Amino acid sequence: MFEAEQLKQSIIQTLDQADEKTLRMLQAILQIHLEHDFWDDLPDEIKNEVEESIKQGERGEGITHEEMMKKYLK
Repeated sequence: MFEAEQLKQSIIQTLDQADEKTLRMLQAILQIHLEHDFWDDLPDEIKNEVEESIKQGERGEGITHEEMMKKYLK
């Protein structure tokens, strides 16, 4: 949580110095985020696969991205 709090403070400091154009762009991005979550559009099969992948990673199963790249970029 400490990193999240630092990030918030950094964003607040940046916003305090931002011009109107930047603030409007950020407002648009946040509005899009609040209005729609792409996760809701995914088929249940895909959601289940993503959730299972997360569980596998938490259990230490699988390989890292670096290991996979070494294997397939030979």
